[in-house]
Amino acid sequence: MSKISVIGSGFSGLSTAAFLAKEGHQVSVFEKNTSIGGRARQFEAEGYTFDMGPSWYWMADVFDKFFAQFGKKASDYFELIQLDPGFQIIFEQDKTMKLSSDWSEVCEMFENFEKGSSKKLEEFMKEAEFKYDFGINQLVYEPGLSLSEVCKPELFTNVFKLQVFTSYRKHVAKYFKNPYLKSLLEFPVLFLGTAPSQTPALYSLMTYSGIKKGTFYPMGGFGKVIDAFKEICTEQGVEFHTNEAVQSVNIEDKTIQSIVTDKRTFETDIVVGSADYNHVDSKLLPPKYRNYNDSYWQKRTFSPSSLLFYVGVNRKLNKLIHHNLFFDEDIEQHTNEIYTDPKWPNKPLFYVCCPSKTDPNVAPEGKENIFFLMPIAPGLKDSESVREKYFDIMLKRLENYTGQTIREHIEYKRSYCVNDFVNDYNAYKGNAYGLANTLLQTANFKPKIINKKINNLFYTGQLTVPGPGVPPSIISGQVVAKHIVESNLN
Repeated sequence: MSKISVIGSGFSGLSTAAFLAKEGHQVSVFEKNTSIGGRARQFEAEGYTFDMGPSWYWMADVFDKFFAQFGKKASDYFELIQLDPGFQIIFEQDKTMKLSSDWSEVCEMFENFEKGSSKKLEEFMKEAEFKYDFGINQLVYEPGLSLSEVCKPELFTNVFKLQVFTSYRKHVAKYFKNPYLKSLLEFPVLFLGTAPSQTPALYSLMTYSGIKKGTFYPMGGFGKVIDAFKEICTEQGVEFHTNEAVQSVNIEDKTIQSIVTDKRTFETDIVVGSADYNHVDSKLLPPKYRNYNDSYWQKRTFSPSSLLFYVGVNRKLNKLIHHNLFFDEDIEQHTNEIYTDPKWPNKPLFYVCCPSKTDPNVAPEGKENIFFLMPIAPGLKDSESVREKYFDIMLKRLENYTGQTIREHIEYKRSYCVNDFVNDYNAYKGNAYGLANTLLQTANFKPKIINKKINNLFYTGQLTVPGPGVPPSIISGQVVAKHIVESNLN
């Protein structure tokens, strides 16, 4: 039995901890914040309950697979419901797409926008389903450490069907001409990965997951999912140390002997960095032990950061549903301002989550819980005046859409942006989602889960395999735990 220290308590850290403790190891999780969950933390204020980060429950089968390995089901911990509509995209006042949970209605909607597109949608999703099934079963559980992983016969046989060398934008354009339909299909990679023109068509699997398999919501919010993971960890014997930041490590003979927190020195046999990879590698280790130098990180393409607002409104709002995407400005311009020419956007796209439309417990009766998210380039200069400027922009467009005054009904507001991502999560350049899903940052091209100079330090989370998002982070934790177990380090 090894004494294992996990730095960070996001989904990847909790997943790693649970699997390692299940194998009989003594696992301790160290979290710098006062509550666990990382970006998926939750907070309460004036009767409102806000999820701080993740709000889209996609790839439900990944959650199910995690729970099953501990003899549990999601329903043992929270009520999961499928949203109908799953989400809506607002292009103009009279141009709104609502994604029904009924597939035949989705096909009918496509047909209304572009004659003949329902048949093409079926073909598109059939291809995407293959990528999803192949990816989940063959690709995402690989540690990304050996060329043998990408030289498997089944991968070579299917490489053209996986379309790793075709851009997602070109792939979508091959099927559809209507700009609204193309925007709908591009949104999952635009908000969660990188520019559609730079994303391999492989990632149509994300669109399949969100549109074909459905969008779900855990009643009580994502905090309930974190609670479930924590309970599983505790059942396996994991110990949690919150409000305790790891500051450095003590190394002898290329082996970490102990970690140093702001409260004590803690002896350990193995360390797993679930906090921001760059922070663990660059801030906790002496230069000679780092996997990557500053130049490496500067050259990486990161997914967006975000400007967030958590808002409580003392009236019910018209026309909003649970998930609302405001695509009522130039998509190309905002995309370029994130990825090509990083700057604060001129006319931003943004997302509004209103969970109180589904869940009466996240807001007082007769009121609304609203979560604004505007994707931005990481590393931008962040200030209160800039935040307020964009809040005004988003609020005016929301008021215009609902046909209601909202500002005077706001009774709670909290902002969150680049500086907060850095302060709370030590996130490189204040990134929100990790590395972008470009071809040269996929699978074996991602930062490695092992430290090449220290024999008992490992990395997990959205900056390594398989990538950004909650389900990939859960998988990342399992991948690292499996590698540690199979390496016989105990």
